[in-house]
Amino acid sequence: MSTLQEFLKGDKFALLAGVELLDAGNGYAKARMEIKPEHLNGGGVCQGGAIFTLADLAFAAATNSHARLTFSIHSGINFFRSERKGVLYAEAKEVFSHKRLSNCEVNITNEAGELIATFTGTGYRKDTELPFAALE
Repeated sequence: MSTLQEFLKGDKFALLAGVELLDAGNGYAKARMEIKPEHLNGGGVCQGGAIFTLADLAFAAATNSHARLTFSIHSGINFFRSERKGVLYAEAKEVFSHKRLSNCEVNITNEAGELIATFTGTGYRKDTELPFAALE
């Protein structure tokens, strides 16, 4: 593997959910997911787990951008609006980055830029170096 994008293709769950990484940089990432019928819950709106998966992939891209394996040790999500169709975007920004810990905030928006949910995650950095150069 030579890129962060290739590394994250190993996240089979996000891949099967239709999550696509659009952009990644130093402590930053943006991902998208088109809402499909399989994302809908019993109430006919996008299931919270699908939205969480979108945010979690953006979190993973932002926190692993330093080329050190980082796993989530805590994450939470707040939902503000529901969506039935269209595309959702997750934009992740690391707000704290240290040798061992990272904290990241992710905003999930719809195509109109309206806030759908917010996700906050804390990651733990292992000593494992990833097979790509750290993003600048």
